[in-house]
Amino acid sequence: MSLLQEIQAAVTQDGSDLGSVLLKLRVLAARLGSGPLEEWVKHESEGYPLDAQVPSYRVVPVSYRGTFFGAFGSSINNVQLPGYLIEQFAGPQWTRHEIRDGIAAIDDLARRSARNDGSLGIDASNLILLLQGKVYDGYSCNEVTGTIPRTAISELQYAVRSRILELTLEFEKSVPAASTIAFGPPDSLETADSEKVSQISQNVIFGNVTNISASGVGSQVTVSVGYRDEESLIKHLVKAGLPECDASELANIIANEEPSSREEPLGARAKAWFLENIQKAMNGTWNVGISVATRILTEAALKYYGLK
Repeated sequence: MSLLQEIQAAVTQDGSDLGSVLLKLRVLAARLGSGPLEEWVKHESEGYPLDAQVPSYRVVPVSYRGTFFGAFGSSINNVQLPGYLIEQFAGPQWTRHEIRDGIAAIDDLARRSARNDGSLGIDASNLILLLQGKVYDGYSCNEVTGTIPRTAISELQYAVRSRILELTLEFEKSVPAASTIAFGPPDSLETADSEKVSQISQNVIFGNVTNISASGVGSQVTVSVGYRDEESLIKHLVKAGLPECDASELANIIANEEPSSREEPLGARAKAWFLENIQKAMNGTWNVGISVATRILTEAALKYYGLK
């Protein structure tokens, strides 16, 4: 049995250890000479560093509850906080949490969540300061708790397993040399197309984004947008994976407002539009994941405004 077949058999087996499957995939990636695949497997196994791009399946929703104290001992206890308010006062990064832990830690999170109420808590202490005096008039924010649903962790595990299977099936079909690799000394009889392997890996992991180079998982976005050129902005967004109607609508918004700053090139209306339409990246209407879409829009706005 080839290494590729061993991985397929293991990843489709109920209860199989995903960590050991990733180790086998890491060997396969090294034999195929694919830097992006090796990097992805390493990050999934050991965790994503802060400077690495996190795939969209590792961005999970967070819900919050808060407790507020007012005058004369009055209080509002354990009330659900709408996500809209959290994003308005603290930013969208608070409602979408990036899970950077390695797969072993994620498996442990899933086991621990199964023993309690089915949810996982995150540190939301800084959110207390950001919400202070902004939610209920005359009430101070004393406690905020953030939770991630257990289903989000299960979906993350399934997403990794699904991508491993999809990768191996695609290699089997498009890179014949991959099916001949086995444990033991490397076989030099047939050479794999490492560039094709890298492109397949990029497409399966992050989606079919043609303007992301195949030099690595954390690769840079190549943007060809002219200064204040709305037409080139639309073409770039369409090429990146947005439908033409959405690309035109967003480009028009960007063209009719100024950037917030060099660090935040999207203006208020553009950011509001993105938040309203982010579900399209999640459900597949856009042919691009959330994390990649964010980078693409940011880089495109920087180019359009002449800030980069």
